[in-house]
Amino acid sequence: MTRRGTTEHESTTCTRSRSRPRSRTRTRTRTRIGVDVGGTFTDIALSVDDDLVTAKVPTTAPQHVGVLEGIEKACADAGIDPNEIDEFSHAMTVSVNALLERDGATTALVTTAGFRDVLEIGRQNRRSLYDLDAEKPTPLVPRERRFEVDERTTAEGVEQPVDPDEVRELAAQLREADVEAIAVSLLHAYADPSNERQVTEILREELSVPVSASHEVLAEFREFERTSTTAVDAYVRPVIDRYIGRLVEQAADAGIPKPRIMQANGGTATPETVRKHAVTTTLSGPAAGVVGAGATVGGSDSGGDDSGDIGDNTDNDDNTDNGDTADTDEPVGTDRETLEGLVTFDMGGTSSDVSLVRDGRAERTTDAEIDGLPIRTPMVDVNTVGAGGGSIAWVDAGGALRVGPESAGAQPGPACYGRGGTRPTVTDATVVLGYIGPETALGGEMTLDVEAAHDALASLAEEAGLDSALEAARGVYRVANATMTRAIRSVTVERGHDPREFALVAFGGAGPMHATALADALSVECVLVPRPGGVLSAFGLLAADESHDAVQTVGVVLESASPATISEVYDELVEDVLADVSNPDAAQLERAADCRYAGQSFELTVPVDAAGAFDAEAVADRFHEAHERTYGYALDEAIEVVNLRTTATVPGAEPTVRHEGGGSGDAIVGTRTAHFPGVDEEQGQATIYERDRLAPGATIDGPAVLEQAESTTVVPPGWIGEILPDGTLAMTRTEVSEE
Repeated sequence: MTRRGTTEHESTTCTRSRSRPRSRTRTRTRTRIGVDVGGTFTDIALSVDDDLVTAKVPTTAPQHVGVLEGIEKACADAGIDPNEIDEFSHAMTVSVNALLERDGATTALVTTAGFRDVLEIGRQNRRSLYDLDAEKPTPLVPRERRFEVDERTTAEGVEQPVDPDEVRELAAQLREADVEAIAVSLLHAYADPSNERQVTEILREELSVPVSASHEVLAEFREFERTSTTAVDAYVRPVIDRYIGRLVEQAADAGIPKPRIMQANGGTATPETVRKHAVTTTLSGPAAGVVGAGATVGGSDSGGDDSGDIGDNTDNDDNTDNGDTADTDEPVGTDRETLEGLVTFDMGGTSSDVSLVRDGRAERTTDAEIDGLPIRTPMVDVNTVGAGGGSIAWVDAGGALRVGPESAGAQPGPACYGRGGTRPTVTDATVVLGYIGPETALGGEMTLDVEAAHDALASLAEEAGLDSALEAARGVYRVANATMTRAIRSVTVERGHDPREFALVAFGGAGPMHATALADALSVECVLVPRPGGVLSAFGLLAADESHDAVQTVGVVLESASPATISEVYDELVEDVLADVSNPDAAQLERAADCRYAGQSFELTVPVDAAGAFDAEAVADRFHEAHERTYGYALDEAIEVVNLRTTATVPGAEPTVRHEGGGSGDAIVGTRTAHFPGVDEEQGQATIYERDRLAPGATIDGPAVLEQAESTTVVPPGWIGEILPDGTLAMTRTEVSEE
């Protein structure tokens, strides 16, 4: 069977789905800036009217120093003063770094008598079934800092109230233990928080450290996951509080507004809110990237052109040479419904993050782990692997070539950065392969030490028994790609999705260099690289809505559930989320229910009408459909409503991406040898383009390399690219054979 792609006389056939209707009326926008801190670089996207200015600076320790440096750099490039910024949005890695490096607060846990070891016991399932030496992650709170109170609450309510005097004695012990944060998680506090609320209030009165209570963090059953999430919140809360406090202070000194902080759920919140709910900041950067992917290629009027959708591009029948621009504005292409959604692929300096966007929305989950620690707060469903541009290549005891998860970071960084690094990384491999040239300036400023990259790969080749630095570079590239391919399979094939029915959206500093190789491995026909792809997480901050979530376990049989009782719980949840919303009048409310068949252990979340009385029949129909779609079958069994959820969203003002480009001849800046699998050196002479000079409608035949200040895109032989009206590069194969 032969699957036909794009020939040199055809327009690309990528499509996309819309995330929400967009207005085509142009109005003056506010000056807004988004700053995302990564492991190696800090990315900045500045929107001034219809213009987008981007920048990239090395990540610093502490992170807020690099954030302010990046803001100053972007403002200087845009010709404005920082005090002219109207809105500031921010994503950072402070909380996830604290968890991965185990340098969060000295935390204590207060729980019900007899349950102090719940963090250690966890669940009985084994992460590595056949690994006899497998070990569980070390709990955030060691046993000597876990304390008990004599109380008893069941799912039906309080049976034994707490003794206030006992809690005050406990406060004295905690004071002597010199703890920096406290997590309170009493048994069944989700059902009746009376005892837990009293314990929390006394501890807050007696002590001057932050206290995280499970009924405030996660009012949901399953004591291990609830306790773990509460412990994570307490563990990172002082770290987040200090960081945001310094950032807000430094921003105020520069005349910059308070930052809105990206949460793991893909929405922003005020500094005051995230300082109270620190656990919501985990994976905020990857969430921003998925939001950015949906905003740029999920369907927008970003180009200011009525043919702005993927597939609605100009006809190139008479313009087949590299870089030529179409002469007509007639839209061509395929129906956007031909694709199931988007696979987002964000490859930065330290790791790669993959996720799905379906039906115009990022996939979300409440069942996530970071370094083996369960976190049940709603978050964008991102799978992270330790394969980034700075990931170090090494040879294991068996002589096999490995890549990551250890990273060279920003200091010293890859060998080619010329900062003293000597160990070979993925970025060094791409330099040796010719994808990144000696004249390339990373971030617009950092020049490369090509000789250092060759020396690092030559050392690796000697250790691995390979013939040359080039052979080692090929191996590093393949191994890194294999790791990232497995990550994409985990969110597609392993969940019942055919990756061939998705477009691959590649971004991050390194993602566009690897995207077509991953597409080849997965038989994906369309690769999309947004114009601000090198800083797409920062751009996503400009596109993000404000969002807040609340959950409450109810545990009722759907058929016998009281609509009045259900509505009362929803009213309380609405009150909770609106309390954190900056503009309640503008908030859009969504309701959902976690349901399961009686006897099942896990739930599926289905939408519930946001207005009117609770409709049990409609919920049942939606659950049957969701179960059949997920598992392939539905049952004629009783349905249990386990949790009720509410989300409040305030839509943000989406940024405009205006792309005009220039003459096609001006875009070509030279050629260089690039090494592609199965292609000899003569055929591997790649045309080098300055991407921002390519006008909408321009086509690029591989082999080619498109360079930008923040990222590099590789178009290998057998692929063709087209510049869409908003500057997005859409790449498809010229011919694809499939067994």
